[in-house]
Amino acid sequence: MDNVNIKQLAKALNLSTSTVSRAFRDNSDISKETKERILTMAKELNYQPNHHASNLREQRSRTIAVIVPEMANNFFSQAIHGIERVAREKGYHILIYATDDDYQKEVSFIRHLHNGRADGIIMSVSGEANDHNYLNELTQKRLPLVFFDRVYEDIITPRVITNDYDSSFSATQHLIKQGCTRIAYLVINKNLSIGKFRMQGYIDALVKYKIPYDEDLIIDCTNSYPKNNVILKKVLTQLKPDGVFTSVERLAFATYYACYDLKISVPEELKVIGFSSLEIAPLLNPSLTTVTQLATKIGVEAALLLFKMLEDPSSVNPNEKIVLNSKLIKRRSTEI
Repeated sequence: MDNVNIKQLAKALNLSTSTVSRAFRDNSDISKETKERILTMAKELNYQPNHHASNLREQRSRTIAVIVPEMANNFFSQAIHGIERVAREKGYHILIYATDDDYQKEVSFIRHLHNGRADGIIMSVSGEANDHNYLNELTQKRLPLVFFDRVYEDIITPRVITNDYDSSFSATQHLIKQGCTRIAYLVINKNLSIGKFRMQGYIDALVKYKIPYDEDLIIDCTNSYPKNNVILKKVLTQLKPDGVFTSVERLAFATYYACYDLKISVPEELKVIGFSSLEIAPLLNPSLTTVTQLATKIGVEAALLLFKMLEDPSSVNPNEKIVLNSKLIKRRSTEI
């Protein structure tokens, strides 16, 4: 029997079309026995449910939008993997948008998503210095939003973050205990929320161990490897730090490259530690000491929060904040 429709399938089972439809959506109000009977008959009759038509009737796209600042960072790749895993289990697809840290791109993506292309958004933000009122349109149009990692403090919505302050304090403390007294802190945008928290952890660790805070050792870097190479060679030759703490993954690599060119030995002459979820960190030469965020788990938690908002909006507090602990993993780049 070819091209069986849902009405014919329901008639063969002596059930209503709505019951059959709910079985294919895996609704919990249908008994396991009934669902199995429906699926067995559907297989026998070669019935294929039209999920697209069903989604249109429900006014749902069954798609989640994920907005990230960049794709090259291993942290975001792992977080997206966690989000996709949850979405797949829920019968959803994901659309990925990379802003390249461009605020106007972020605004454009959000406004594009208002057309029903996605049922919800999971986002790591890019433009904290800008006006974020455009996001309030999401609330008016009932499009759920969850922040992860990088957030806007002035927008009330659930978020999943890591303990950036504590992690930075521990990382700086580790360098101090390894004998460092001139620790450079490398940052790409110190105005971002994570940049502020991470820098404060660094500063407070210096204060605790009575090491003078030197503003010259807060180094503004960029997303460009060639530019960072110039910046870091100047820092290493003129300021002569004995320790480097990188607030993002790419700056640890840039430090290694600069040290190689300048023939500076790590860890004998310079100790290096950085935030990184890179799985090959143990394979670098020397192996890199890292503050490792549980990136995949962050993605999973953000997705679970969003689906709770989709399934039962009243069950999620708009101010809900999930804070996950990072891990300090000591390797050869900070050994004495």
